[in-house]
Amino acid sequence: MKILLVGEFSNVHWTLAEGLRALGHNVTVVSDGDGWKNYPRDIDLRRGPLNSKLSTIHYLWDIAHVWPKLRGYDVVQIINPVFISLKAERIWPFYRFLRKHNGKVFLGAFGIDHFWVKVGMDCKTFRYSDFNIGPKLRNTPEQLIWTKDWLTGAKGELNLRIADDCDGIVTGLYEYDCCYRPFYPEKTRFIPFPITIPALIQGSGLREGDKDLSFPNEWKEGEPVRFFIGIQKTRSVYKGTDIMYSALQRLKADYPERMEIQKAESVPFDEYQKMLSTSHVLLDQLYSYTPAMNALLGMSKGLICVGGGEEEQYEILGEHELRPIVNVQPSEEDVYRQIYNRLLSGKEDVRQLQLDSIEYVRRHHDQIKVAKEYLEFWGIDNLM
Repeated sequence: MKILLVGEFSNVHWTLAEGLRALGHNVTVVSDGDGWKNYPRDIDLRRGPLNSKLSTIHYLWDIAHVWPKLRGYDVVQIINPVFISLKAERIWPFYRFLRKHNGKVFLGAFGIDHFWVKVGMDCKTFRYSDFNIGPKLRNTPEQLIWTKDWLTGAKGELNLRIADDCDGIVTGLYEYDCCYRPFYPEKTRFIPFPITIPALIQGSGLREGDKDLSFPNEWKEGEPVRFFIGIQKTRSVYKGTDIMYSALQRLKADYPERMEIQKAESVPFDEYQKMLSTSHVLLDQLYSYTPAMNALLGMSKGLICVGGGEEEQYEILGEHELRPIVNVQPSEEDVYRQIYNRLLSGKEDVRQLQLDSIEYVRRHHDQIKVAKEYLEFWGIDNLM
């Protein structure tokens, strides 16, 4: 079958494409590489500076050459209502072209959009989120911008039109499912994010099988625990990495011989992966209930995630045994306390949490398993 994936967030579409190709399908990924992260794609639609008229002309020229070729696919999935780097009010005709000249069209709920903002700001659905802490809004600069764009602006209007029109909506996290299911219960399907599983653990079943698995960043008793934190300077407050990093620095001052800290600031994906490979623990997404692509990638490599690990996200996966994530509440004191209690006090086996992290991703996020779930939802028979 021919499948077209348009747009990219955090390597979701490229990883899914690899799983689908392994099952024998013909897949094309069209994207800008998710900006500076520069993820792989088959057709590049990267745009230059947004405030440059010349870059706009070049981008429109590129789209004019690419878009007529995007026809004849059995399934199209767009990463977000804003799936190309144009103003929202200009995107609807490009969506209609995909709708007219292809088979089924699906919308991905993988990031910021109308429903994520709407539900996050109700201060009721989530105990905490990117938008609220309990009954109070966080009022970050990002929140004010996204409220204007996605609730009452052109992006919100585009989101509603596409959600009404498309054949189905795929939610990649527990939180996104909470946002769409009340409004589109019949067409919403939760499917976990896909992750490329290293060959050495494919099908291993660590809880039942090989406890002697060796991996490059394996923690050995007596050595310092190496913590990794990635910081995007412009989104540090929004994502909570400012609070997490402050807690790490306090822990380092209090227990200097027990831990090391490695920090990456806005580095490309390839360099980021290299830095991950020597760490034991990854701090990510303070205000999330769920590990997203960044954390899941680290967990597949044996890193322990400190971040979102609420019971709701285990329940939606049907996971009743593993609890590998060091779940933290959105405060510096809780981050400090949970890291000390679970990783530095000597009461927990760090290596076992690494093994459990690998097993968690193998069970629920293997790109082949996830690709099959997509095919079933899309209504494609996998028997070629």
